[in-house]
Amino acid sequence: MKNVIFDFGNVLVQWRPDRVYGEYFGNEARAWWFFRHVIDLDWRQRIDAGESQDKCIAELQAKHPEYKEAIALYRDRWREMLVGEVPGMRNLLQELINLSTYQPINIFGLTNWSMETFPVAREHFGILQLIDRYVVSGAEGLVKPDPRLFRVLLDRYGLKAEECTFVDDNPDNVAAARALGMEGIVFHGAEALRKELRIKNIEL
Repeated sequence: MKNVIFDFGNVLVQWRPDRVYGEYFGNEARAWWFFRHVIDLDWRQRIDAGESQDKCIAELQAKHPEYKEAIALYRDRWREMLVGEVPGMRNLLQELINLSTYQPINIFGLTNWSMETFPVAREHFGILQLIDRYVVSGAEGLVKPDPRLFRVLLDRYGLKAEECTFVDDNPDNVAAARALGMEGIVFHGAEALRKELRIKNIEL
């Protein structure tokens, strides 16, 4: 049995906050500084782990009142940060689904995403609807690379780690999957992934 587990953001759907913040600040370098040092990873992961966006935004605005408007953009213009499907991934995913009809292959999803926004994204992007077995961090109160979130997926669907291949654009998340016994692929585009899957004996 082969199980392929996909991250969603920047693997299936492009998440580009730099588009919004680049426009807002008028300077790409300043936008990325803000993204890394104000609405930083720890803060974003609180939202992905299920905390209220409004609560997290209000707290950060109190800490950085000079960026009050910019911080609010993370909630108010989040939909603009999702700019479309990752090129080539719909075809690759559909090929895997077709392959699963006559080979022992299962497809799953494991994503860091707030449950305040994930249902809207899934409704809007058909590629997300192709995967009907998945775990969302915001529903579990855990975020990758926490191994407990991976175990939620494994336990919920009765999977063995050694039979799973995990695909994510974040090397830290891939490293966490490998530490649990999964095969891990750092995502660098659809064609590179296709080659990696062939190496792991999943022929498309």
